[in-house]
Amino acid sequence: MPPLPDGNLKVSGGVGGITVQLEELELGAGKLDRLAERLAAIESGLFTAWQDLAAHQNRPRTTGTAALIAMWEAKDAVQEVCLELQRISGQVRSCRREYEIAESAAHLKWRLGLSDPDVELQKHVDFWRTGFLNGDATEMLVADAVILLPAIKPAVEENIPSLRTGPVTATQEESLPIDFDASPGGLLERVRLIEARGSGYIEVIEVDAGGRKAYVVVVPGTQVNESDGGTNPFDLGGIVDGMGGRSERVNAAVIQSLRAAGAEPGADVVAVGYSQGGIHAMNLAADEAFLKEYRLKYVLTAGSPVSRIMPSPAVSSLHLEHRTDWVPGSDGLPNRDARNQVTVTMTNDLYVRGGEDAGLGPGHSLTGYQEAARQVGASKDPSLVQSTAVLGSVLGAGGAATATRFVLSKTPPPPVPKDRRDPFSGRPQPGAR
Repeated sequence: MPPLPDGNLKVSGGVGGITVQLEELELGAGKLDRLAERLAAIESGLFTAWQDLAAHQNRPRTTGTAALIAMWEAKDAVQEVCLELQRISGQVRSCRREYEIAESAAHLKWRLGLSDPDVELQKHVDFWRTGFLNGDATEMLVADAVILLPAIKPAVEENIPSLRTGPVTATQEESLPIDFDASPGGLLERVRLIEARGSGYIEVIEVDAGGRKAYVVVVPGTQVNESDGGTNPFDLGGIVDGMGGRSERVNAAVIQSLRAAGAEPGADVVAVGYSQGGIHAMNLAADEAFLKEYRLKYVLTAGSPVSRIMPSPAVSSLHLEHRTDWVPGSDGLPNRDARNQVTVTMTNDLYVRGGEDAGLGPGHSLTGYQEAARQVGASKDPSLVQSTAVLGSVLGAGGAATATRFVLSKTPPPPVPKDRRDPFSGRPQPGAR
């Protein structure tokens, strides 16, 4: 069954998620089974003792028959409790199976488009009402193909210059003291600031968390600027790197940046990213090379398609989405319902004024996700309380910190055969007549 909304937030996953609750039922049934096993052993011991007392049954009643009767009654009482525990354990497991069947049926109906038709229709109405076509829909065309990217990545890079990836390097640009807000809303504010800094920037924040150093990696969303000349790793090719290449290029540059910022091996790290940046941030949670050097503890994403990324069980993650934002769902699956993974979907209505450039739709706006993050910080939902507590345990309360900014750049795409046009821009590809 879907979780109850928290205001205009719908929360799934985490300690309050249905999967975790089913796990708790199984754990409870297991504990009952173990208690029953211990009682069965006690019952067996009492029966053995009763047999040993049989030789004394002809003695005076107070020392013979009475003792036998008392031992047998004790054995029966233990057996009765044991059988009751086994009955309850069976009911708990039966309850879990019924929940799983209902959950599977609901998920199948959702996949077939049969669940809540009015709600599904309204989602499409809201999506078109946002007016996303007022802006550049190029990213949408790219993201709709992300499911196929691992298989078609070589062909994509060969034929579409704007989607090519390449080796990424990190160059330190500046280091400055900041007043750091360690809440989810504060993390997304750092995304806004780094995006305003310019193309290709990321930020590494060094935080004093109770006498130890922790680090925050801040990754921006997609940046499409012709003036970058194909050198910005967060252009459309960054989506290919993230969805088709597990962010291999960007992750290597993140490790390079952390080292340059003074992060020693084994340091605790939090990663935050918006849109494409969330893909790269989440890919860190599944990157063996990164996890071998640093302890990634928490990932925050906003408007990012991350359902196909399987994080390490040691990493907690929080994913912000909006019901009218198509980008998080462009990978074709809902996020996992797991103890260490929480998804928050904003359900409020959004509108676009006539003539307003909605870009990819107001549901995908960073400012909207910042508001969602603030609501998360104030929520009493058990999954969100636990998730934000994990974040606080890594970063502390915030305060004085040091932000080091790096500009990431990739090798420009090489020339391609003549007389080809980029199917996305329609412009002649490099080297075309």
